[in-house]
Amino acid sequence: MTSRRNFIKKTTLAGTGIALGSSAMAMTARSYRNIMGSNERLNIAIAGLGRRMGAFIEPIALKESNVKLLYLCDVMEKQGLKGQKAFKEHIDYSPKFENDIRRVLDDNHVDVFINATPDHWHTPGSILAMKAGKHVYVEKPCSHNMYENEQLVKASKHFNRVVQMGNQQRSSGHTIEIIKEIHDGVIGKPYKALAFYSNGRGEVPLQQAAAVPEGLDWDLWQGPAPRRAYTSETWNYNWHWYGWDYGTAEAGNNGTHELDVARWALQVNFPRSVYVEAEKRHFINDGWEMYDDMEATFNFSDNKIIKWDGKSRNEYKTYGTGRGTIIYGTEGSVYVDRGKYVLYDRSGKAIKTFDSESNEAGTALGGGGDTSTKHVQNLFQTIRGKSTLAAPIDDASISMAMVHYANIAYRIKQGFDIDDQTGMMYNRDAMNLWSRSYEPGWEPVF
Repeated sequence: MTSRRNFIKKTTLAGTGIALGSSAMAMTARSYRNIMGSNERLNIAIAGLGRRMGAFIEPIALKESNVKLLYLCDVMEKQGLKGQKAFKEHIDYSPKFENDIRRVLDDNHVDVFINATPDHWHTPGSILAMKAGKHVYVEKPCSHNMYENEQLVKASKHFNRVVQMGNQQRSSGHTIEIIKEIHDGVIGKPYKALAFYSNGRGEVPLQQAAAVPEGLDWDLWQGPAPRRAYTSETWNYNWHWYGWDYGTAEAGNNGTHELDVARWALQVNFPRSVYVEAEKRHFINDGWEMYDDMEATFNFSDNKIIKWDGKSRNEYKTYGTGRGTIIYGTEGSVYVDRGKYVLYDRSGKAIKTFDSESNEAGTALGGGGDTSTKHVQNLFQTIRGKSTLAAPIDDASISMAMVHYANIAYRIKQGFDIDDQTGMMYNRDAMNLWSRSYEPGWEPVF
């Protein structure tokens, strides 16, 4: 890839004077851009064209990003057609559609792989991309289990690839500002953070044996997961709630974001222990197979604590909004979400409010917005050596570990202690869930 870029850079720049002097007026705008930007242009592939696809349209279409979308990839044919139609309104060329990421990754022209597939594909797909020489933007959750968490970080170092997780609030200007103020002592010593999320998800159909939907490669959709017959409602969004083969429950689906902000504010790494109270409490006889209500407590060194309050199917806004993070300090408190922050003194009086007017989505399905755009562009600029990652995978994976600890504590029905240096769990039943069963040949190894 370096040789290709060097060749393009040398030959293009050497010939630019002649080309522009003789025929620039006859060139199309598209051809002109291709010449002028080719030395730093990044070629992009996106896998997973579901609800998060819209978050990548703007950062790819913006001229200053200087990228070209080569591939759209999805195991469902109609998703590819939807993706091509969506991008057609914003770019003046047509990316190629493929249903198999392995064919996409075989193309040496691809520089960056955006992994927006279901959770069980995140680490295996990202490692395949790194093995093929690609830099990676992997949506949250970056891993399906602790073993994958570990492998993803090791692979990024082994292949020397830039890997960013989609915890986009790390690129939020107002969040960066208030977190810096917290670190500089604006609320004294921060000692506790409360991360929360409330949504009103409805009843989920029971899974039933069904024919594979037209256009879906069910075998490829399962990918690293153990094989089973298709059941209705699985391939689309409800895989999140249908057992542990594919999803990571609400803690992985949304808690990742606010837990990451909490850990960032408190400047902590692995916790020392986790305790969870969680249960399925709504639509008891529907197809939802894990908790839909969770309160988790993580204890850290220096007497710091993070709490997670996640309600998937009760939209009561306990803390006034649908999602956000509250940070408590010895001299005050801070509330921060995707759009604003409020700084309070110790008496509870608001002394500073900042509304960023961000359009980043909150609890609605899909999402995207200006913060997602900045986060993706941050990856592009880091690859070029012009910036540093907002959410490097070795740090993001620690926030991800908190999700896995909470889910494991729920699954084994007990809390446990953790080695805060290595992240290992001091519980035999918990360690049995460190990894998972993989379809032979699909293990995330390198």
